[in-house]
Amino acid sequence: MLRKATTFSLLPHISPLSCLSHFCFLVAPYSAPILPFSTPIAGLDGMQLQYQECDFLGWTCASENRRPVVDKHPEKNEDGGYASGGWKSDDGKLSWGYSSIRGKRATMEDFFDIKMSKVDGQTVCLFGIFDGHGGSRAAEFLKDHLFENLMKHPKFLMDTKVAISETYQRTDAEFLSLEKETSRDDGSTASTALLVGNHLYVANVGDSRAIISKGGEAIPLSEDHKPNRTDERRRIEKAGGVVMWAGTWRVGGVLAMSRAFGNKMLKQFVVADPDIQDLEVDKDVELLILASDGLWDVVRNEDAVLVAGKEEEPEAAARKLTEAAFTRGSADNITCIVVKFHHDDAEKYGLCAVSNPLQRSDILRGYEAIANMKIKG
Repeated sequence: MLRKATTFSLLPHISPLSCLSHFCFLVAPYSAPILPFSTPIAGLDGMQLQYQECDFLGWTCASENRRPVVDKHPEKNEDGGYASGGWKSDDGKLSWGYSSIRGKRATMEDFFDIKMSKVDGQTVCLFGIFDGHGGSRAAEFLKDHLFENLMKHPKFLMDTKVAISETYQRTDAEFLSLEKETSRDDGSTASTALLVGNHLYVANVGDSRAIISKGGEAIPLSEDHKPNRTDERRRIEKAGGVVMWAGTWRVGGVLAMSRAFGNKMLKQFVVADPDIQDLEVDKDVELLILASDGLWDVVRNEDAVLVAGKEEEPEAAARKLTEAAFTRGSADNITCIVVKFHHDDAEKYGLCAVSNPLQRSDILRGYEAIANMKIKG
């Protein structure tokens, strides 16, 4: 059973981006006074969350007009524990939250990454779920390097799909190079979403998953890479591999997914080539959910949309989803990111700087009361 968590806020961090006005996180069990943004925080059971200053990357290609990249999540150590957090943009158009729990596993192999930046005048948001297997090194490497490599790609905005595909393969090669002299054989999934203005790109390797809610309907934006998929099995066998039943369908009788980062012993068959989908985020797109298979093993797409749609705040939605997966018996680490798109309120009332939902509700009621008075008059 999850222990009761203590919520506390941190002082806002002043950065050139200045796009966020509030955030908080949960850590169980711990309580502390307000702390500076870069202060390390240690709780019980060896759990540690490390907050870092903005990551000022040295841009060398693609564009000279780039703002600093800002990490929007706490660092997590290998033990994991239970952490959640959430933010809302100052323009009122976007909010997101995450929840990550170790669950019933002895170690934490899930990692995630959330970043924001300005590129050529456009706000760029990146969200990623990385579910490790055989160890946590591959997933942690992706958290540290995948988005950094992507934003340095010379075609990042000019040909984003090519940039994503080449960055996935380059980052995989970099990790394999680091691991070539070791006896380890770590691997990881990657489910990522890149939002450039109103255009959303979703890329996937492995069995983590991304879905959207559009008009209340759950629409998958990725298909799990499983060895028993007809196209995947054909690709593996063409490369000289075999798909065998060993409790479930596995590549070489070992790995229960057909694509992954790392896994050097099976690399000829288990590639890191992503499937990529893109779409315009119109007024009918309500939310985006990315999660590791610790969630999707026990929660259907439709149920996830239903649960998340009932919560006003995406952090609460992410927590409800991870808790639901845990309650339903998920035996894995569980990590979830929920992104909500706000199309009406900000445009209707200009609530750009109001990030507190209670304040927003009060202001909305005030505007509506005034409007009703004018109509009656």
